[in-house]
Amino acid sequence: MRIVLLGATGFLGHHLLPQLSAAGHECIVLSRYPPGCRELTVIPRVEVRRADIHDPEQLRQHFAGADGVINMVGILNERGRNGEGFNRAHVELVEKIIEACGACHVRRFLQVSALHAGKGSSHYLVSKGRAEEQILAAKHLNSTIVQPSVIFGEGDSFFNRFAGLLKIAPVLPLACPDSKLQPVWVGDVVTAIKMALTDPETIGQKLIMVGPREYTLRELVEFTACVCGLKRKIIGLPDALSRIQGRVMDFVPGKPFSSDNYRSLQTDNTSVENSLWRFGINPRSIEATVPGYLNRDGHQRRLDDCRRKADD
Repeated sequence: MRIVLLGATGFLGHHLLPQLSAAGHECIVLSRYPPGCRELTVIPRVEVRRADIHDPEQLRQHFAGADGVINMVGILNERGRNGEGFNRAHVELVEKIIEACGACHVRRFLQVSALHAGKGSSHYLVSKGRAEEQILAAKHLNSTIVQPSVIFGEGDSFFNRFAGLLKIAPVLPLACPDSKLQPVWVGDVVTAIKMALTDPETIGQKLIMVGPREYTLRELVEFTACVCGLKRKIIGLPDALSRIQGRVMDFVPGKPFSSDNYRSLQTDNTSVENSLWRFGINPRSIEATVPGYLNRDGHQRRLDDCRRKADD
């Protein structure tokens, strides 16, 4: 297949493209700044093109002759606080993709969304849900929606970010410590996406992808500290202080946490249903994976201690 990918220059795309290439697919990656992702060009059958993905004319130009489109564009925070940034990145872009697919007679479309999209009150989840509604309503598309939990793996922005914070903070005030998450390994996600792309039975479906076990946010941060060999005091903030922390962080450059993140964490990121099983994938755990990339120089004894504590 000739596949056009949007948002493929990030963490997920770096893991997905080698798998699509190995399966024989021709991949066209759209990027605002191709020189910034030269490492992708060494992958066989991968071409990186400069494009403004928010320009409908450019989308039609690059979609011409394609067999399918994969959209992985997503933001966890916006510059403002009114939801306009989320709406532009998640909803308006999908509208333009749908129109361009129709104009270029591209029927196969795979959208990487988010677990529990459309639920809760966060702009992130609400906008993801609105995008899904538009996709499923587009009758000219053979669409599949992927709903992963927090994705982890080498180069992730979850465990690596907390590891960075823990290395500089002897005491970490943690908002929403009891929020539940079910992290899923990026290798399992990209394998399922590759298989779903050519599986007609996934058309019109939402594929939920989660790991083998759920954790509280506090447990995940404590696990991160353990893997890094750091003794840190994690102070779980009550709801009122968690909300205040989000409001304060709204004004911090880079937004390590925000009001919208707080609202997202009010919806547990877990699921009993798991579509990975239908592809014959046994989800990999964080205990078996994270130590291998988060602290390559750690001692085996320390890693064993972390795994033992996680099983207690």
